[in-house]
Amino acid sequence: MNFFFNNLLFLLIVMQTYAAAAAAASSSSCRSGNPIDDCWRCDPDWESNRKMLADCAIGFGRNAVGGRDGEFYVVTTEEDDPKNPSPGMLRHAVIQNEPLWIIFDHDMNINLKQELMMNSYKTIDGRGNNIEISNGPCITIQNVTNIIIHGIYIHHCIQGGGNALVTDGPNHYELRGVSDGDGISIFGSRDIWIDHCTLSNCHDGLIDAVYASTAITISNNYMFQHNEVMLLGHNDDFVADRIMQVTIAFNYFGEGLVQRMPRCRHGYFHIVNNVYTGWKMYAIGGSANPTINSQGNVFIAADDIFTKEVTKRESRNGYEEWKEWNWRSDGDLLLNGAKFTASGEEGPESYTKASSMVARPASLLANIVPFSGVLDCRVGQTC
Repeated sequence: MNFFFNNLLFLLIVMQTYAAAAAAASSSSCRSGNPIDDCWRCDPDWESNRKMLADCAIGFGRNAVGGRDGEFYVVTTEEDDPKNPSPGMLRHAVIQNEPLWIIFDHDMNINLKQELMMNSYKTIDGRGNNIEISNGPCITIQNVTNIIIHGIYIHHCIQGGGNALVTDGPNHYELRGVSDGDGISIFGSRDIWIDHCTLSNCHDGLIDAVYASTAITISNNYMFQHNEVMLLGHNDDFVADRIMQVTIAFNYFGEGLVQRMPRCRHGYFHIVNNVYTGWKMYAIGGSANPTINSQGNVFIAADDIFTKEVTKRESRNGYEEWKEWNWRSDGDLLLNGAKFTASGEEGPESYTKASSMVARPASLLANIVPFSGVLDCRVGQTC
């Protein structure tokens, strides 16, 4: 699946003075300096070695193995049955108890009838086919662990109807209320990795993580045409979210985005080596004293004079409260008048976490961003 970024040419022109540095960092023509992609994308036999992907995660979600230790499950149909899914359906695959690496046997546009409730130790791997989940409720990761979602185009997600019976295991279903309408909803879960997906135009968030979800990496995704992009944290009073640790790396925040890239509460958020090409309200926001470690990102402000500020803080007592919050910008490239308001501690010791990835220079991103989102992976060729 090919996705052409409307303003990618502008981005590359702005960063052309850094292209030489990106090329020098590449050890071969297929390498970009992105440690995730350089781990597996140079392999022309990726189809035979699909599970190698599970060893390539970085950041807080690096221990997410998905279905690496299980069998392959081939989805053969676009059909969906929320209560009694048949073998070959995506829903039948994700509810099984054992680890599974889920792949597809042809291009599919899956319109789910209710939210897709996932079981633990699953990988959804769309490489090699054009796989879309759209125009229905989308993916829910609730009270589970070890999930990898890779290479799926998720768009136009809607709320699921209330009072619906939805299966979440081989022999179990539950009565579900109205779902939020997120592209991917993460609730009370850990060891989650969302990589190389394309997301847009959902009812609520593109990717939301709440209720003490943690050990999450969101990487290499392309997001566009959406209002509230990512919410990380349930509400200001839900202090259990203090355990939340999320890495957001190598994503391309493209055209038509308004806010929440992400909006954070309570936890620790490493926002590293992403590219932002304009925002209508703000790029990074938060409340309830989250730690924001912004490193090696490229922020390109829109021409509108009112949208130059990258950050937004929401607090009852204003500056007197949030001046103590640890938000820093380290090695970010601020273009077209973009401004990042820092606060709190200045020393790096306040931002060091055991699973934090090492930021690459922002100059390398011109060589990385063109490969964000769903990749065009063809059998026998490097992706």
